[in-house]
Amino acid sequence: MSVHDRSFGRYLEDFKVGDVYKHWPGKTITEYDNHLFCMITMNHHPVHTNDYFAAHESVHGKNVVVGNLVYSLALGMSVPDVSGSAIANLEIESLLHKNPTFHGDTIYAETRVLEVSESRSRNDRGIVKVETKAFNQNGLEVCYFRRKVMVWKTEFAPSRQRPYEDGGWE
Repeated sequence: MSVHDRSFGRYLEDFKVGDVYKHWPGKTITEYDNHLFCMITMNHHPVHTNDYFAAHESVHGKNVVVGNLVYSLALGMSVPDVSGSAIANLEIESLLHKNPTFHGDTIYAETRVLEVSESRSRNDRGIVKVETKAFNQNGLEVCYFRRKVMVWKTEFAPSRQRPYEDGGWE
């Protein structure tokens, strides 16, 4: 019998400049997703939540998904590949909303490694700089951001544990 732990995040030695991670799966943004995110974040602009306003008073003639939801989805999609083993997210260097996203669009994301460096003050970690792009189902880039993440070196990373003994498999 074999036991398989799912990898979640990477350690400093795993990152190579130029590598691209194609995150999976994508996410179709529903009207409900957009409205709930707007209410939770108190973004009550009618272009996001009012069909009549969007149809009659907006440039696009229909509701636009709030940009921070698109960013949050792309960031979340990148976590298993980039920051799942991180010590800290240090910086969002830039955030660009390149094209609008609408209800029913499906978002996919990819991340490229830009820089990898060891910490100057602590020998157990390093900094990784990445850029992430989010695309809709037509391949149109809708969001772009760069960020820096502090990650463990493999030999210093805490082990992943469960709060119980083996699952009882024989």
